[in-house]
Amino acid sequence: MSAYDFDRVNILLAEDSPFIRSLLVSSLKVLGVGNVFAVEHGGDAIHFLQRVKNEPMKVGVQQIDIVISNWDMHPVDGMMLLRWIRRHKDSPDRFVPFVMITSYTEPERILQAREMGVTEILAKPFTIKNIGEKLISIIERPRQFVHTKDFFGPDRRRRKYDVATERRILNDKSEGVEIIRG
Repeated sequence: MSAYDFDRVNILLAEDSPFIRSLLVSSLKVLGVGNVFAVEHGGDAIHFLQRVKNEPMKVGVQQIDIVISNWDMHPVDGMMLLRWIRRHKDSPDRFVPFVMITSYTEPERILQAREMGVTEILAKPFTIKNIGEKLISIIERPRQFVHTKDFFGPDRRRRKYDVATERRILNDKSEGVEIIRG
């Protein structure tokens, strides 16, 4: 991880626990992240993103490169923040990588976050190494975005399939693309 220079990376961190927020800011600084803007909940994050869009000189940053958010916050949680970023007309960057932090790692919750357009999940408890691996994953393996009538977000398929084993056909019943593996 020491080969990476995160000095020019701007991260927006939304975390309601002052202790965890401080821990995450310190961890990101140890990794060499240049700018970490920490807010208390998703509503503050939305307000900050709007200020970056409308008043970048006052905020001191032109864009946010990565959003890291806790899932469980009040009054605006991480899923509401993610939904606003991916789907709202006033979102300044619908494509910004989004890392969701959660201690709820049940498959249903992970699927829910994936369906909303999360880029990465960071499970609690985490280490500095885990955080660094997520940042590296975002940089080394950027994912294309998919836009259908029911979904907007990073491509959910991470595995690469050999072209000979995957065929895509239009399916009239689902009004979309069906993947058939042979």
